[in-house]
Amino acid sequence: MTDPIKQFALRMGDNALILGQRLGEWCGHAPALEEDIALANISLDLIGQTQLWLGFAGQLEGYEKTADDLAFHREVYDFHNLLLLEQPNRDFGHTMMRQYLFDTFHFLQLTALQTSSEQRVCDIAAKAVKEVSYHLERSSETVIALGDGTEESHARMQSALDRLWPFVGEMLTDDAIDQAVANARIGPRPSELKQDYIKSIEQVLEQATLRIPENNPAQKGGKSGTMHSEHLGHLLAQMQYLQRAYPDARW
Repeated sequence: MTDPIKQFALRMGDNALILGQRLGEWCGHAPALEEDIALANISLDLIGQTQLWLGFAGQLEGYEKTADDLAFHREVYDFHNLLLLEQPNRDFGHTMMRQYLFDTFHFLQLTALQTSSEQRVCDIAAKAVKEVSYHLERSSETVIALGDGTEESHARMQSALDRLWPFVGEMLTDDAIDQAVANARIGPRPSELKQDYIKSIEQVLEQATLRIPENNPAQKGGKSGTMHSEHLGHLLAQMQYLQRAYPDARW
């Protein structure tokens, strides 16, 4: 089996990288100046976390590999991000629903990782959880405001939830790497976070007057790297363009 801590660090880094890139796409296009600045700041937080996780993963390769190497020189199926995070922005409501669904999980995960048996994981989690607590506060407030807002905003938020909910299951489902990570006391199994996740989600969505879709089979394969949507290839083509066009370019 692949070294579980290396695979875990890649997953954490790839989640932050892909979501950070998605949020960066809003720069200059958000519906209000305040939102433009806020989304850009959250994106920068996530890119900073990417630097830490992928830098850690690169050190675990057994030879020199930087976070930039891992971000810009891997192909689609070498990425291990959740399928949820590569979904396109669509409208502002869709972006904030995607953000909230991940923030809730991310906060629970980072909170648990502060007691990891691996000191580097503890240190990264302790820094990141402070940022993600703000991300969660903001995204949950926005989901409530839009869900319980006008007829139009409510409809858009329900549509976003219906479209994104099938991707939530992957976050809460264990695989062999998750099991190995838990056995080594590096981090929790996703299934261990499921009860708290669902409880938190239900409380916020009730305030937002939104209903959780029923009978939506979970889509998975992103974190294992065995299946990605067509959206990830387009995202990477843009993100990796400079490094592919001018290999090892330096400012």
